[in-house]
Amino acid sequence: MCSEARFAELLEGMVADDAPRLFAVVQEFGDRVDARIAGWGIAFDDRVEVIGVDGDVRMSLREPEDALRRFRRGSRIGARVVWVNPEAAMCDVDDDAG
Repeated sequence: MCSEARFAELLEGMVADDAPRLFAVVQEFGDRVDARIAGWGIAFDDRVEVIGVDGDVRMSLREPEDALRRFRRGSRIGARVVWVNPEAAMCDVDDDAG
């Protein structure tokens, strides 16, 4: 039997190895005019789960891109999958004000 600290370390590694990936479904308005996060998804090895930010959509799908059809609106509102990259987080605007 290992110590509590070693066991916690092993569990942390197990979780890191098996963690699903997080992504957003982003709606794009016009040709790069504006955008909004319309839904969040979590990708497991065998499926994805997507929930709309307005609470009106919940889907179980095979691939993240399968959700895009639900978030597109005609030719003016497109949708794309954007994988979460924690290193890309933008600074809070208030932080720059001093």
